[in-house]
Amino acid sequence: MSDFLKDIKQALNNRFNLQEDKADEHEIIASLRKNVDFRGANLWALVFAILIASIGLNVNSTAIITGAMLISPLMGPVMGIGLGIGINDLALVKRGAKNLLVATVISIFTSYVYFLVTPLHEVQSELLARTSPSIWDVFIAFFGGLVGMVAASRKEKNNVIPGVAIATALMPPLCTAGFGLAMGNWYFVLGAFYLYFINSVFISIATFMMARYLKLQRTRFDDARVQKKVTTYLIIVSLITILPSIYMAYRIVNRSIFESNARKYIDEQFHFDNTQVVSKAFNYSRKGNSIDLLLIGSPLESRQIDSLKKNLDNYNLTGVGLNIRQGLNAKQQLDLSQIKASILEDVFSRQASADTVKKTAIVKPRADSNVLAEIKILFPAVQSFGVTKMGIHRADTNLVDTQRVAFARFKTPLPKNDEAKLRNWLQKRYQSPDLKLVTQ
Repeated sequence: MSDFLKDIKQALNNRFNLQEDKADEHEIIASLRKNVDFRGANLWALVFAILIASIGLNVNSTAIITGAMLISPLMGPVMGIGLGIGINDLALVKRGAKNLLVATVISIFTSYVYFLVTPLHEVQSELLARTSPSIWDVFIAFFGGLVGMVAASRKEKNNVIPGVAIATALMPPLCTAGFGLAMGNWYFVLGAFYLYFINSVFISIATFMMARYLKLQRTRFDDARVQKKVTTYLIIVSLITILPSIYMAYRIVNRSIFESNARKYIDEQFHFDNTQVVSKAFNYSRKGNSIDLLLIGSPLESRQIDSLKKNLDNYNLTGVGLNIRQGLNAKQQLDLSQIKASILEDVFSRQASADTVKKTAIVKPRADSNVLAEIKILFPAVQSFGVTKMGIHRADTNLVDTQRVAFARFKTPLPKNDEAKLRNWLQKRYQSPDLKLVTQ
């Protein structure tokens, strides 16, 4: 049995041995040192990459953003800092930190200037994606840093480094921070810069760990206290970076679970012959979670509502508040005739003549929690959001035209200019130029 385990261990060592194809140690260090400095061609490449990435974020193009990340030289000083810590070269650490600071300031300033002069100021989904970092970004940066250092230590260089640059995405958060500064939105600035900080720190930590694993020769400190101080600082920076992201990831996961359970609860429990749910909102907050429902039709009796509240426990919704508005209260909240008129006015205006329309079919709105979360960043007063498709049956051709309609409910009426901005944003978000918006 022991021989069998030894054979397995030997086979694994042979498979995962990083020393076999490792480049000369001096070559590895020289290669990484060379990319630390930002001057001349490196600096120009950074500026052009930032402009390309800013355009990509501005027009919501993933392909353009990916192309910009491929030519970005930002990985150089980040990996240089990690290598310097790994081989106890404090001069390299200081040099990497100085160049990273220069690159960061230039990148943010470049994107800030771009977003000041561009005529397009719509907040796109690619921008929003860089404002809420979580623990998953920590993992991406860490594993990206590991594979980047593995690739840099090989005799034969391959295409791994560009892939690392795309995966860890150092540049888009800086562009998003520049957008936030240009628009005066500090939520964007702080969220994007925190994501950039996470990526930089954990790429450096991964580089440091891989340098130690590869047993690159370290400079010996004359004073052991200096070594201890460096290790302590590394641990403190790691904790400061990772703890907020863990908390944010915890809330993201909890929110997703809560909304999933709430949807299942509504779909399975609210089946009544003469009563229908026309609007639903899932409120996730530190003060307590709640489900807000708007019902149309025959009012539910008290015993039915009590039974519905008791059933919350069966869907892991213990302690969640259930707020049901119906009857006169519901009529005050939702003007059906106004909504119908708003939809039909837009639809019928595009028809050749009114007598060609046979009938309309409106599908119940489907909640979209991802888009709702993005809308809340732009318009915090939003309470619920859903989309549906309406079918227009033409009597003359027997064909069916479909119209996508979005419903959004706000705590206070939305100004006309903000409503137009939201409609334009939703049309781009759903890639549906004909999408209509109904606000409540």
